[in-house]
Amino acid sequence: MDDSDARLRELRALIERHASRPHAVGGLLLSRADRPEAPSASLARPVLAIVAQGSKRLTVGDRVHDYGAGQYLVVSVDLPVAGHYTRATPEEPFLACGLALEPAKIASLLLDAGTEPLALPRRSAPHGLAVCDAPFELLDAAVRLLRLLDRPGDARMLAPLIEKEILWRLITGEQGALVRQIGLADSQLTHIGRAIRWIRDHHTETLRIEDLARLAGMSASPFHRHFRAVTALTPIQYQKRIRLQEARLLLMSGAEDVAGVGFAVGYDSASQFSREYRRHFGRPPGQDAVRLRGAARFEPTGADADAGRL
Repeated sequence: MDDSDARLRELRALIERHASRPHAVGGLLLSRADRPEAPSASLARPVLAIVAQGSKRLTVGDRVHDYGAGQYLVVSVDLPVAGHYTRATPEEPFLACGLALEPAKIASLLLDAGTEPLALPRRSAPHGLAVCDAPFELLDAAVRLLRLLDRPGDARMLAPLIEKEILWRLITGEQGALVRQIGLADSQLTHIGRAIRWIRDHHTETLRIEDLARLAGMSASPFHRHFRAVTALTPIQYQKRIRLQEARLLLMSGAEDVAGVGFAVGYDSASQFSREYRRHFGRPPGQDAVRLRGAARFEPTGADADAGRL
């Protein structure tokens, strides 16, 4: 067994032990699932996810990303995705850990490092999501971070240092160009991120490409091209995904008036809302709401629920 295999084995044991418990290490996410599932839509936030066991598939627009044990996933902007576990059983559950990626922490690390990371070659495309093999150094840092869950007295002082090391491994690693852009205020990814945040915050409003392009500091044609490169969706498609996911949250939380929910998230036509909802989620809004409310009674809560982002 080589060093990476040994670290993966320890990582599996640590995630198994702590996945269902609350913990005090801020930003740390743990995930465990013991069965495959049908694809479900969600909004992926900027995150690092390291898989210790099992596998998962994420679809963003027309791009499909499979990742499994010994690999890591980086999401750099808010992306509407469809995801499901493809390998997970009670005997060998899906196990993953990760960190929320905060632009301020990445920017601070880049400032401390000076020009060294910026001089590294660009080895990744400017997409909003990427998967690659986890090097030993990243696995080792992740294991040391999770060991602190058994030593909460040390965690307050040591966890921020190990998190900084993990970010450094990402910044200088295979997907470093993608991660560095999260912290660079004038990066292309940051400009597109401004437009993404506007769509999320104003998803009920009419979308004008010219206004979004101006917000991103681009002309309309390059903006449209860069937006699709990052998100695998056009701005209109992105807005539609956000509207439908917001509608699903309203229905799950108890809203009964399907047409009213459609109007609330920005649709002018109840029939169009129902038609697009069914096409995206596989069921009419009313039926889907009943199923979701029933399933919610058995969903994990607390730290384990937060880990659903991995």
